Amino acid sequence: MRTALWVSVGVVFYVYIGYPLLMWAFARWLKKQSAVAQISPDVSILLAVRNGMAMLPAKMDHLFHLDYPKIKEIIVVSDGSSDGTAEFLSGLSDPRLKTIVLEEHRGKAAALNAGMKEATADVLLFLDIRPAIAAGAIQKLVNHFADPAVGCVAGELVVARNGQNSVAGAVGGLYWRYEQWIRKCEASYDSPVGVYGGFYAVRRSLAMPQPEGIILDDMFQPLSIIRQGYRSVVEPQAYVYDEWPQQPKNEFQRKVRTLAGNFQLMQLAPWVLTPQNRVFFQLVSHKILRLFVPYLLISVLVVSLLLAGGSRFYAGLAAIQLVGLLLAMISFQRRFPKLGRIGGPVGALLMLNAAAVVGLYRFLATRGPLWHIWDSHHLPDTKKPSDNPQPDVPLERRNEEDGQRASGVF
Repeated sequence: MRTALWVSVGVVFYVYIGYPLLMWAFARWLKKQSAVAQISPDVSILLAVRNGMAMLPAKMDHLFHLDYPKIKEIIVVSDGSSDGTAEFLSGLSDPRLKTIVLEEHRGKAAALNAGMKEATADVLLFLDIRPAIAAGAIQKLVNHFADPAVGCVAGELVVARNGQNSVAGAVGGLYWRYEQWIRKCEASYDSPVGVYGGFYAVRRSLAMPQPEGIILDDMFQPLSIIRQGYRSVVEPQAYVYDEWPQQPKNEFQRKVRTLAGNFQLMQLAPWVLTPQNRVFFQLVSHKILRLFVPYLLISVLVVSLLLAGGSRFYAGLAAIQLVGLLLAMISFQRRFPKLGRIGGPVGALLMLNAAAVVGLYRFLATRGPLWHIWDSHHLPDTKKPSDNPQPDVPLERRNEEDGQRASGVF
């Protein structure tokens, strides 16, 4: 039992601390240089939307007034929308707009595949409907394509924290900064295993059609480009702004979807677990091992409790874990704000690991396309994006309790 406990502790330590420090060391001492220069390739914007009328008018106005001068086309794909999205798009007159209407709801991957078939520019820019793009961000993004070895470039998401519970705030704050730091280290060493899917660009010549129904296009597409021998990089000054859910339950559902998508990625693109994937080591260390952490944490607690009767050390170890669990549970309640702030990061860790367990269940139990698990969940909304948004400016959100469905708004 002691061996099982310490192996579990070692793996958890490696996942959360050891691997990030290793990537930091690689990024510092084995950094790959890349050329960045002011260039102006033609850009095709791709936006998939499902029942997006609450946000689409402001989003289209935002896209029509972007400051990048060589946007060749704005391709918007309506994925089986039933709220007037297609009719609204047909009434817009910007000559760059191309509208594709999928009569049946087929998921984001199918919508993006349809858009890629119509795209003609050198660079494809994938967007989500919610994020607001800062001035100059697209130019900073495309400058990386001056390096012929770069095939994918991701922007930098700044998360607005407005009225969030301490747990949701820890996920959108501390945890997200931690994730961004790891991705930047991976990008400096070689390439990150995934990018922020709401704002990233790829060379059209390298873009791959995505498996029907796949959730994590922001992992499949960059990994496919890496597979072809190119790099994926991060531009830390290409800002976009978004707001994440205020309540832990909504943030939990978002993470369930993402973590279920990790299992789906391995199923639909098994080559990611073979030598064809140059960043296989990073993928296993950063993503796959995290899927096993909840079970390792449970084993550490159980073994500590079993050994506590005959050892003060293991009794203390068990006590520390139980106190952490108590703080995590308290952090989900607004009645104890001071304790909630202390326990917020622990609550976030608990929530993320619980989401991994539920994500596996959803992956195994969901009938039909996996993207169906997203249809009934609420998402934050944004008000009209500005040309130079600030991260501390509150974003208008739809009432998360109004019973309406943000079914698949991407």
